[in-house]
Amino acid sequence: MAKMHFLFILIQYLVPQHLLSRLTGRIASTRTAWLKNAIIRWFIRRYSVNMAEALHVNADDYASFNDFFTRALKEKARPIDDADDILVSPADGVISAIGDIANDLLIQAKGKHFELLELVGGDTEIAEVFREGSFVTVYLSPKDYHRVHMPLAGTLRKMVYVPGKLFSVNQTTSERIQGLFARNERAICIFDTDMGPLAVILVGAMIVAGIDTVWSGQVTPAKHGLSVEDYSSQHPAIQLGKGEELGRFRLGSTVILLAGPGALDWAEGFVENSAVQMGSMLAKLR
Repeated sequence: MAKMHFLFILIQYLVPQHLLSRLTGRIASTRTAWLKNAIIRWFIRRYSVNMAEALHVNADDYASFNDFFTRALKEKARPIDDADDILVSPADGVISAIGDIANDLLIQAKGKHFELLELVGGDTEIAEVFREGSFVTVYLSPKDYHRVHMPLAGTLRKMVYVPGKLFSVNQTTSERIQGLFARNERAICIFDTDMGPLAVILVGAMIVAGIDTVWSGQVTPAKHGLSVEDYSSQHPAIQLGKGEELGRFRLGSTVILLAGPGALDWAEGFVENSAVQMGSMLAKLR
């Protein structure tokens, strides 16, 4: 097993990550009926995707694999906990890590940490806001619903795109690649909310064909390097309610939430590998 893990990690460094991801993206966007239908049906079988909750249950109804992968769910398939003092999960998945940001470090996996400043692309203003705050990392597996929703109602203040690597983000890589989430391509979205500032970080990964947001469309793959978009003075402001769609992954990855110091208390019982569903309670606001 150790040898297999070593080979898997080695391949991560050797393959052309971005080229592979972009080629995957082209295949995933094909509208050739026989090809996209075959890929979708194989994927459903391979990962036991629950199509009963999908708005369109028939694989043939999707225009492309990307269309299927970012599929909408039936109304009320994900009830939103609408209590004013509750922060909800932004996505379906499992919790990779959860806790406090101590000494400017976040937990990546057992025995591994990474720096807050590196995660936010070296932006000292953002890092200062979340220093000694709280965080949770949610991993979206291939079978999961891949739209990302607002954990709390908020107004978009800033978005930072940070170019980077495209390592896989599963448990094997989390435990073995140092600073994984601070090295991968990512979009950092900063919102003003009733609990104070909230960061929703969409992390790219191997063969992720792209990351979209509802206000800007495609964020990755980007044509340029690091970019910062300031929305604080935009009129009308970009406001999203709790549970509203924020963005989506075209193939799966990870969402990291950051909250400021003293802003919330995580719900009891959440540990590494706890399953969560979009809209369910993650924390209570203080």
